Amino acid sequence: MDRFTVMKSFVAVVKAGSFTAAARSLGISRGLVSRHIADLEEQLGNRLVNRTTRSVSLTEAGHRYFDFSKRVLAEIDEQDTAIVGMREKPEGTLAVVCPKWIGSLDLGNAIASFAVAYPKIKVKLDLGGVSERTYDFIEGGYDVAFHTKYLLDSSVKVKKIAILQFILCASPDYIARRQEPQDLKDLARHDCLVHTKDAVWHFTKGARGEHYKPQNVAFSSNTYLVLRKAAIRGMGIALLPLCSIYNEVRSGSLQSLLPGYQVPDRPLYAAYSPGHHTARKVRCFIDFMADWFKKYPILSSDPS
Repeated sequence: MDRFTVMKSFVAVVKAGSFTAAARSLGISRGLVSRHIADLEEQLGNRLVNRTTRSVSLTEAGHRYFDFSKRVLAEIDEQDTAIVGMREKPEGTLAVVCPKWIGSLDLGNAIASFAVAYPKIKVKLDLGGVSERTYDFIEGGYDVAFHTKYLLDSSVKVKKIAILQFILCASPDYIARRQEPQDLKDLARHDCLVHTKDAVWHFTKGARGEHYKPQNVAFSSNTYLVLRKAAIRGMGIALLPLCSIYNEVRSGSLQSLLPGYQVPDRPLYAAYSPGHHTARKVRCFIDFMADWFKKYPILSSDPS
């Protein structure tokens, strides 16, 4: 016996005052309504309804169970409405995770703007801890995760929201001590500052792609923000996102190298759970991020 179904039938009978009217309101047969009430009384071991040919009245147990049933069904309807609202209305808590270096820069500004535009959405932003396993953010309780590598994983949906430009650079002091490289092969005699998850540097020259794996790694880190500091202090040559060193390149405290080579742009992706029931707050956030970066694109030209 489906307790909630028979409970609905019982409440409908009491409100309508008859089995026939209750059946009509529920869109089922009178016989089925009668069966529901009989099953409920058998389950509870008490008569709930006094039946006559003209009317329906409640026993003492019936009055008590009617009050209980109304309260339970009302709470179910209330929670159903609230859960549907989580999908249809942009409100609730939104948990986001992204790499430290991008979250501390442009992406942090975009997310702050979103929080202002949607005050009913309480944003929780965690920097760092983005796993190589693309679906881990869902298991970690996050709604959205940002990545700079394309995610070939059918368990998540991915949308490109921005483009990131990288440049090869070093401080003028370092270049004065070690001389400026003129070709990729010259990098073999230089100290390199390398991101632990970006061990091979990619370049293009004309239509040809070229790769270089730094041989003399003088310093490494899992965040570009630390590599930026190392480069400014003259520790070596680094491949860094332009948005993180824009002011330093403009001021001359970092110098762009190998102008004959181009570093391919890297897309910034937002990953989120797939399915037709994606919460409205997530859809709003993804759309807002894409629109924000169209208005305020991440730096896409060398300021030098």
